Amino acid sequence: MTTKVDAIVIGAGVSGLYQLHQLKQQGLNVQALEAGTDVGGTWYWNRYPGARFDSESYIYQYLFDEDLYKDWTWSERFPAQPEIERWLHYITDRLELRDHIKFSSRVTTADFNEETGRWAVETEQGDRFDAQYVIGCTGMLSAPLANRFPGQASFKGTIVHTGLYPKEGIDFAGKKVGVIGVGATGIQVIQTIAPQVDTLKVFVRKPQYVLPMKNPKYGPKEEAWYKNRFEELKSTLPDTFTGFEYDFEVTWAELTPEERRARLEADHADGSLKLWLASFVEMFFDPDVSEEVSQFVRDKMSERLKDPKLIDILVPQKGTYGFGTHRVPLESNYLETYLLPHVEAISVRDNAITEIVPEGIKLADGSVYELDIIIMAVGFDAGTGGMSRINFNGRKGFNLRDEWNKDTRTSMGLQKYGFPNLFMTGVPLAPSAALCNMTTCLQQQTEWINDCIKHMRESGKTVIEPTAAFEDAWVQHHDDTVNATLFSKTDSWYNGANIDGKPGRFMSYTGGTGTYRQKCKEVAESGYEGFEIA
Repeated sequence: MTTKVDAIVIGAGVSGLYQLHQLKQQGLNVQALEAGTDVGGTWYWNRYPGARFDSESYIYQYLFDEDLYKDWTWSERFPAQPEIERWLHYITDRLELRDHIKFSSRVTTADFNEETGRWAVETEQGDRFDAQYVIGCTGMLSAPLANRFPGQASFKGTIVHTGLYPKEGIDFAGKKVGVIGVGATGIQVIQTIAPQVDTLKVFVRKPQYVLPMKNPKYGPKEEAWYKNRFEELKSTLPDTFTGFEYDFEVTWAELTPEERRARLEADHADGSLKLWLASFVEMFFDPDVSEEVSQFVRDKMSERLKDPKLIDILVPQKGTYGFGTHRVPLESNYLETYLLPHVEAISVRDNAITEIVPEGIKLADGSVYELDIIIMAVGFDAGTGGMSRINFNGRKGFNLRDEWNKDTRTSMGLQKYGFPNLFMTGVPLAPSAALCNMTTCLQQQTEWINDCIKHMRESGKTVIEPTAAFEDAWVQHHDDTVNATLFSKTDSWYNGANIDGKPGRFMSYTGGTGTYRQKCKEVAESGYEGFEIA
């Protein structure tokens, strides 16, 4: 039996919930399909110890409804996963979305019918749908690299990827625990579980620049402060460079060395991502500025670690990569964790992990670290993985996975040539988690999609697809923009370097959130020039 609907929304996270709400408000018959047992997206799957915001709570919000915004109160500046999950339940129930979401429904296949101009969608559970539009709200970091090492199945203890963390949790008391990876997720896990374990071994391949988090609790005074800023935030966030409340305001050249140092110190002391996203934009373009800012952060980290061996393992060395060209994590006493007697940092930079054996983790030199629990904070197939793990078949034999295996290309990160009526959020070549407050960017992307579908309905059209020429032009613009920066000279998950054989293209649009928003607006106001509409 096939259910006919106007639109399918894949995913019930931040973008999926808002997309569902907008299309429902338009009067469409919409079905959302969610692989999990409830809403939340990132905040459903990532429930590992220490998971929390590193965007300020009051800006990681929907801004289309003032009452919706003000009727929820945050407990602190950077809340933890359980509170964020409760907020998304509040959103779902307040907007009456639950009846339109089918849970435990993982989409496996979607086939476009060129004769009808509609999509046939199937789930792992055997449900079938016929939809005019499909909107993939699958998330930028939603395809965990769970099978990362040979021999994982042989491990006698517990092994878990942070993005697939069990709801019931894990008891660490008296356990020998190993954590693989020191990205943003690994850092949150390490600093949180260290007091609970018997011993903790952290396997470090590439050290990360980190910034200290200041996370004050919020009371009535703070609540009134941010809620009274609703109109200000609504009008300013979409036009800043990164969708945060702060922005780059001064240039490196206009300040004296003393003034630059004072600015760096103040932004570092803010306890947020401000040093990365609002100090000096030149750090992304000028190698000399990048090095000076990087050295400032290296010094701050080294002062806390003190031990030369730990500094070598945990602090990025000069000449490797610049501060901010990788994702910058916030942390709470993370570096001090390594000063505890039962915690050990193990460099696998030149002595790689070769396999997981029944006893634990084996390195290239033959050494084996015996463990009871292994936590894999090893990342995701970023940008493309959430969509490419679904078998999307467009017109004339186009397969999305195959296309992205050849080259990571989209049209503004909203559609893909060869896949009519398929829209996407949080995919490559649009602003995303690499350089954007995700709610700001996802709201803009879903609103553009909603307005596009509304335009189609009002004009009596049924099929829309970007032209090859438009996609070529967008890819070129995207590449020209990122190639002018130091991002293009650094390997990370930002450009797919964490996966062997993945085409190398920077995932996120680097021209700025406000610039991207304006370019999307211009396309819409032109009547969707660059798109074939029938």
